[in-house]
Amino acid sequence: MLAWTIYIPFLAAFALLLLPRSRPSWARVFALLAAIATFAIAVTAFAQHRTGAMFTVARIAWVPSLGIEYHLAADGISLTLILLTGIIAVTGVLFSWNIELRVNEFFAFYLLLIGSVYGVFLSYDLFLLFVFYEIVIIPKYFLIAIWGSTRREYGAMKLALYSFVGSAMVLIGLIAAYVAAGSRGMDLAKLAGFPFSAHFQMLAFPLVFTGFAILAGMWPFHTWAPTGHVAAPTAASMLLAGVVMKLGAYGCLRVAMTLFPIGLAPWGFHVFGLGSWRDVFALLAVIGIVYGALVALVQKDFKFVIGYSSVSHMGFILLGLMTLNRIGLSGAVMQMFSHGILAGLLFAVVGRMVYDRTHTRELAKLGPMDLNHAIPFAAVTFVVAGMASMGLPGFSGFVAELMVLVGVWHSYPTLTIFVGLGIVAGVAYIWRAMQAAFFTDSSAGSKAEEPHAALPPISLPEGLGAAVLIGASVLIGLYPQLLLNIIAPALDSPLFEGLRQGRWR
Repeated sequence: MLAWTIYIPFLAAFALLLLPRSRPSWARVFALLAAIATFAIAVTAFAQHRTGAMFTVARIAWVPSLGIEYHLAADGISLTLILLTGIIAVTGVLFSWNIELRVNEFFAFYLLLIGSVYGVFLSYDLFLLFVFYEIVIIPKYFLIAIWGSTRREYGAMKLALYSFVGSAMVLIGLIAAYVAAGSRGMDLAKLAGFPFSAHFQMLAFPLVFTGFAILAGMWPFHTWAPTGHVAAPTAASMLLAGVVMKLGAYGCLRVAMTLFPIGLAPWGFHVFGLGSWRDVFALLAVIGIVYGALVALVQKDFKFVIGYSSVSHMGFILLGLMTLNRIGLSGAVMQMFSHGILAGLLFAVVGRMVYDRTHTRELAKLGPMDLNHAIPFAAVTFVVAGMASMGLPGFSGFVAELMVLVGVWHSYPTLTIFVGLGIVAGVAYIWRAMQAAFFTDSSAGSKAEEPHAALPPISLPEGLGAAVLIGASVLIGLYPQLLLNIIAPALDSPLFEGLRQGRWR
């Protein structure tokens, strides 16, 4: 049944191209129904498989001569991210209800992207995972290049080029692993259980990890992310920050760390105080956290603030992975879910609720518009989303970041000081953006801004979308065990035996 989360979006995408273009409302409703259907399947699977153990969804021979199979499977980590994808898929359609340009094609690309994301999270054969991973690039490029705004062609091309470079690195690593393992197949469990030499893993791990981490926005390969987010239409921004960046983090954990655990072991020497690839990537993650927060603090474009915020919060995920302890890894997966929800909500406010009404993202121009009175729902939603993003207790962000910090304290106590600086800067940039956009004294603005006072009210789809995202964050914030009960058993599975028994201990 879970395989239909892939099939439904793909079939719906092709069906949308057959619907009459004179009836855009049909395309909107059709896309929403497809997204709701996949979300319902994701929730059902989540409710039925509470042990977190790996289970097979579909398995048939695909390229028998190469040992490649169409093998879909899921565990607690997959189910968490599939649930996230379902939530973002539905709310993304709701926040795209105002799309008028080539509506059928927009939602066709949108659903193609959603189906491909589901495919990555469900793929147990690494060749199949790579195929879905590559398919993702196509719709995200066109969504930005056609329906985007600021420097959309540049943003789309930059994102695609960075994605292709990262994908090439991953492909080289996977082919090397396939050949080294005897060319018997690319089944995840078989490759994870193969005793690759320490020398091979030391070379393959940084190659594959970096290839995936590029899409996760790891510093210094992060520059595509803010540019792509700003150029993308609202739904595409939500997908990029909400689930596409998580594909990179998921690949780091599911592929690089699972296949090449000895690649995290000490080198036996130190360079600038760094003694392993684990130390290198932990340091890059911390730089990303602090750098992203500080750059967000000085941005004048509202959407760039959220774009660099995503870079900072993705750093928490990568840092959590490098802790190599149970609480840090669990926190990293929790942060994948939490950031997906909250970044999606922040981009929805900035892109749909504010920019589509005011036609500007400059904080200096937004302030005098008195937006807290003109569109109070947007102001309240941003305050809630901003507080949640800062790590306010009661929201998912607090639980996720706390778990990562505890994990970092056990593994890298010194780095927690710098992570703390990033958190403080995070509070500052959210507070600054909130005040500048919504709570600036309107008397300080010029009379030229008065015509903007009468803005269209928040629509029902926007209200529903915001309610779903806020509700999801609050639910996990108040009852994190809902996810932790399936994430923790997944980390105890045989797939991660190499990490548990690795020489980095």
